[in-house]
Order: sequence, then C-alpha cells, then structure tokens
Amino acid sequence: MRSTFKILFYLNTSKRKKSGCCPVIGRITVDGGVSQFSLKEDAHPDHWDAKMGRATGKSREQVALNKKIVQTEQTIRKIYARTVETSGYVTAEQIKNELTGTTSKAENLLELFREHNLEFEKRVGIDRNKITYNKFANSYKHLSRFIQTKFGMEDYPLKQLDLSFIDSYDLYLRADAGLSVNSMVKDIFFLKKMVTRAINQGTLVRNPFLEYVASKTKWKYQNISGEELERIMTTKISHRVVGFIRDMFVFSCFTGLAYADMCTLCEKHLHRMPDGSIWIKIQRYKTDVECNIPLLDIPLTIIEKYRPARDGEQLFKIPSNGAVSNNLRSIEKMCNISHLHFHMARHTFATLICISNGVSIEAISKMMGHLSIRTTQIYAEITSQKVGEDMKKLAQRLKTKEKHKISDN
Repeated sequence: MRSTFKILFYLNTSKRKKSGCCPVIGRITVDGGVSQFSLKEDAHPDHWDAKMGRATGKSREQVALNKKIVQTEQTIRKIYARTVETSGYVTAEQIKNELTGTTSKAENLLELFREHNLEFEKRVGIDRNKITYNKFANSYKHLSRFIQTKFGMEDYPLKQLDLSFIDSYDLYLRADAGLSVNSMVKDIFFLKKMVTRAINQGTLVRNPFLEYVASKTKWKYQNISGEELERIMTTKISHRVVGFIRDMFVFSCFTGLAYADMCTLCEKHLHRMPDGSIWIKIQRYKTDVECNIPLLDIPLTIIEKYRPARDGEQLFKIPSNGAVSNNLRSIEKMCNISHLHFHMARHTFATLICISNGVSIEAISKMMGHLSIRTTQIYAEITSQKVGEDMKKLAQRLKTKEKHKISDN
C-alpha cells in the first residue's frame, strides 16, 4: 500500500516577534502522522505566500529563505525515498529526526531494526560490507511478516518482548517460512542483536533471551567428503561454464577462499617466497583480516589453466553468486551429490584438507582469515564428531563380523 507523504512550510503567527516576523515551521505528514520542526528562519506575514509555503518578493533575504526551503524539502524527500527503499516503512518522526540530527529511543522492535539498518548502511564500504547489510535487510522482512501474520500489527512494542515471542518466531521461521537451520539461526541471532540494542538504550530492562533454548539449532558447517571431492575433480564435464565453476569450487576447497575473495583475487595477491613456494596473501572481504595461504599443486594448476583467458590482473572472471549456484546444481547431478553450495568448499578446506591432515588450528586460522581462533576451533569439533561417528560404524561392523565368526564355530 502506497503511503501518503506531504511537506508543508508555514508561519507560526502565534509567536510573532517585535519586528512583526514569525518563525518558519516545516511540517512532515506520513500516513496521517505529523512531525514539525523549526527552519530557524523568520518571515513577515505580509511577504509570505501561505498556499505555496514560500516567501514573496525578490530581496536578498527572501531569495535566500526560499533557497533554504527548497533545499530542505529536497533533503526530506531523499530521506523519505531512501528509508522506504531500505526498510519498507517510514514515519514522519523518523524523517524529522534524521533531518535535524535528533536521536530518540525507538519504542518498537521494527523501528529499532530500521534504525540499526540505516546506521549499518551508512558504514557499508567503510567498515561494513554490502553482503552483511543485505542479510540484515532480509531478516527485517522475515520479522515484519511474522509480526503482521502472528499479531496483525505493523510493529511490536519492545517492552512486550518476552520468551513466548521468541519461541513463536523460532517456530514461524522453521515451519511457516521454511528456512534451513542455518538461515533460521541467523534470523534469531539478528533478533538477539536488536534485543541487546534495546537493553543498551534502556528500553528493555530484562533480556528475554536468557530463558530461550534453541532446539537443535547449533550452526551447521557443511563440508563434502574426500570421496565426493574426488568425484567432482575427476568427472568429465563438457560444458565450458559448468567446468569452470567446478574448477573454482575445487580451487576454494584447496585454498579456503570464500566466494567474495575469489572474485577479487588478483595477480598482486600471489607472492613467491624465498623457498620458491607461492602464497596467496589477501585481505578477507568479510573480516578485513589477511589470509596467508600456501598454494598446493592443484590450485596452482587451475591458475595456470585459466591464465590465457585473463584480460587484466584478476585471476578468474567469476559470475554472480546466483549463476554459480545454478551451475552447482548441474554438478550435483553429474557427480551424484545431494547438495552443494559454494561455501562448502571453504569448510572442506578447513576439515578435509587441513585438520584431517594434521594442520594446526593456529595455522588454519591464519590461512582462513578468522578474527578469532574460537571460530576455527568449531571445525575441530566437527571433525572430532565425524571421527566418533565413523568409529561407531566401525565398531558395529566389527561386532557383526565377530557374531558371524562365533556362529561359524
């Protein structure tokens, strides 16, 4: 539904000064909601067009006043358009606060989320990245739909947030939105960030997440097995683009580089060391932490394979994330693998290539550009869990063989 949006400038004649002039006031109206602000300028009623909301006459003062009114109106319209585009929802008070630089405590959940996203967007390209911003924006949409569906409301009061709200949202994301465990955990995490923000600003006193227990929502880091990696590498692929995406996936499996880093990988990131080995040294897009990765023979071969196709410094001309995902669907069918996504290659590098071959957690953390070694340790836990599962299967097979042996006797 399209919102009603109006801007009006008028004189506050109830505050006439000794000179006969009155303060110029701006009024913003959005969907019936009104917010007013002072332009910090004065005008005389005899030289004011109430219908146009402008000063009349051509004196230097009147021309300067009208110029300020026009510039202010243009700024208001830009704020309105940007907020609608990024958040899908805007109030007159929001626009006034951004225009005047006044900060007020958000009283509602979506209002607080929009405030966070606007601040985050302003930092994109400085110390935040667009991909993460898009995740927050998408999470906002999920939360907005939930509030409308569950409560029939446009927003939800922060002071009413409790455990039942979180549990209901958890169920909605799983059942109604049909999200994967990983996506659902992200949205719950973003909601938790909003709760923390509300606590920090003093709107919430008690954290409703203290009693929240996620049922089997531990983050799933997925990797492929050694046998699956071998199938991907050895399967003959005649389609040029599909073959290229296969090679990029394999390259990531042996370097741990994420999609965004693969897209920016250039010749300048390759460094020959004193012992003759070649290393990749690149600032990771997500964390801005440097990755230091010694290149094995397989990724070196892939670099040389596509060297003739280069038209600049960039090593690989990788298509959009969506195009990569579509081609991975083809690779799934060719290699008889249930599900592939590009980030699995990074997880495969950590588990199958590194941890399974005795590479230290510290070295893996350095290669993967993690901010904290605790992130890297998660892969060790996954590998230990896999070892445990494999040993149970082995024990079961040995037990079965032993039974047969006994029965033969």
